[in-house]
Amino acid sequence: MKRFIHSECRSQVSLLPECLDDYISEDNPVQVVDVFVDQLDLSDLGFSVAPAATGRPSYHPSTLLKLYVYGYLNRIQSSRRLERETHRNIELMWLLGRLSPDFKTIADFRKDNSKGIRNVCHQFIVLCRQLNLFTQAVVAIDGSKFKAVNAHDRNFTRGKLEKRIQEIDRSIERYLTAMDTADRQPADIAEARTTRLKEKMATMKVRLEQLKEIKAQLDQVPSGQISLTDPDARAMATSTSRGLVGYNVQTAVDTQHHLIVAHEVTNTGSDRGQLAKMAKQAKVAMVASDLQVIADRGYFNGEEIHACEETGITPFVSKPMTSSAKADGRFDKEDFIFEPETDEYRCPAGSRLTKRFTSIERGALIHRYSSSDCPRCSIKDKCTPSPYRRISRGEHESSLDAMQKRLDKKPDAMRIRRQTVEHPFGTLKDWMGATHFLTRTLERVSTEMSLHVLAYNMKRVMKIIGIKELMVAIQA
Repeated sequence: MKRFIHSECRSQVSLLPECLDDYISEDNPVQVVDVFVDQLDLSDLGFSVAPAATGRPSYHPSTLLKLYVYGYLNRIQSSRRLERETHRNIELMWLLGRLSPDFKTIADFRKDNSKGIRNVCHQFIVLCRQLNLFTQAVVAIDGSKFKAVNAHDRNFTRGKLEKRIQEIDRSIERYLTAMDTADRQPADIAEARTTRLKEKMATMKVRLEQLKEIKAQLDQVPSGQISLTDPDARAMATSTSRGLVGYNVQTAVDTQHHLIVAHEVTNTGSDRGQLAKMAKQAKVAMVASDLQVIADRGYFNGEEIHACEETGITPFVSKPMTSSAKADGRFDKEDFIFEPETDEYRCPAGSRLTKRFTSIERGALIHRYSSSDCPRCSIKDKCTPSPYRRISRGEHESSLDAMQKRLDKKPDAMRIRRQTVEHPFGTLKDWMGATHFLTRTLERVSTEMSLHVLAYNMKRVMKIIGIKELMVAIQA
């Protein structure tokens, strides 16, 4: 074949062995992995670096840590796939010095060093801070649902159990009716059908007993859920009708460079109580004296917003529009003006709503305001169908009012949030593939998420400042 580039003969023997360094360029990302791990003090981060006195020598933690960081950078999360790569991947041969740990050793390292791996992720954030990548001190916070290693059919709630028990009861009744019908058939046909139906009924009865045992266990579980494959996974609502069984991953992302400065894996489906916790973690990670956090309406909670303000964090959280009065074309709560000097509300008709009583609902202090002028009001039909219009004011309503004024002055806050925090989630889920997490239990899933976040941040910093510059910064 002429006019084509010809390959070398596979049986050709080289005069001298080639050096692995010849295959790895100076701007190869694997160089960053090697330098970064070598600069870490693994004993301070929680890894055990003391070799056993007896038995077969073990691999140094830095070797296995390099393997995992490289694997997650290149979308190779499985321990078996990592083992195969050590035998055929020239970059890994260079990185590990031709070492090839077996998959069980690789998997056990991730399982036994959860704390150390999470600390390595935090250590890279410290490096980003030293590189002055967090100068704006503004983060966007959001949560996303990730699938666990637990199918829908192996997750049970009281509603699911009752529904499945009813389905099995109906199936048993249907089989009994079919057996009566089979008795009227010829003997050979009747015997075959009856045998098959009896086998199905026996299977259903066994399944029914299993469900009853699960129901007895469920009565003793505070969360109201049982997952058989991953005990920490929970059924969570999503935008799809079915939802998923998994975990709720919270992240705080810097708005300047889109780096994940803080993250946490929870098995709580709601974001309502996560704002202050994530904001405080971001503030510590960025060492920011005055941090601004932006979140969507799923985080709208007076207590959480007040907790942020008490720690020097300025929140921007959009308010959910759930007013039934406004939906029906009547005056909304926002149409009533609160006057803090007199602790009263002024209604659209000009009447004063004074504080009538205070109660505690769901652990929160609620004040109720109303006016005696409602029965004589000329525009009462636009306000309320009840005899009197009552306005509720929470304990931390002043914090919500102040935040709404900040949002009015910053109309692009939600756009900044959307373009900042949603991109990392999409990228991470694309890297993970269809199954998302590969490990089970909250602790191991948190470790796996830390490796994903470390890989994501490392790629981002390589793009921002360059590979060679990052290596110089690590070695400084």
